[in-house]
Amino acid sequence: MTAAAAPVVLALGSNLGDRLAHLQAGVDLLTSGPELTAAAVSPVYQTAPVGGPPQPDYLNAVLTARTQLSPAGLLALGQAAERAAHRVRRQRFGPRTLDVDVIAYGDEISAGPQLILPHPRAHERAFVLVPWLDLDPRAQLPGRGAVAGLLAALGPAAAAGLAQVPGARLRIAGMAPGPGAR
Repeated sequence: MTAAAAPVVLALGSNLGDRLAHLQAGVDLLTSGPELTAAAVSPVYQTAPVGGPPQPDYLNAVLTARTQLSPAGLLALGQAAERAAHRVRRQRFGPRTLDVDVIAYGDEISAGPQLILPHPRAHERAFVLVPWLDLDPRAQLPGRGAVAGLLAALGPAAAAGLAQVPGARLRIAGMAPGPGAR
């Protein structure tokens, strides 16, 4: 018996090297196999780093998809994409070539040793909420509520350092360009 594919939300970020190329490579790696069926990818945003040491600004995007992988399998797929982009984990919240975070996995709420669902800080991060809203104005973060309401609760200052990057587009192979392809 085949389980139904779960809707998932992944956040991608990069602040080292060719940031846009790293994001595109992440999208390509995540969606190239049968494990993840991409639905859409958001416009690309430039954001200041949150926490950690002084470092360059990030480029961020959100990818929505469906998968039959378990949450742990989805985490492993994201980490494989990070390794393929030569991510080195030296410092918590440090700079990185590619970061892939599992934001939501269906309606699942769980707290395992390797993965907390939904992502424990997603509701506080405009660089996740804004691009997610670009893809789905009715998006819901499990256990937290409407993404639009969560963003509003952060106040206008939260999104002040967030800017859509003109001309920066991420592509999903075999799909027409999404919201960022204007």
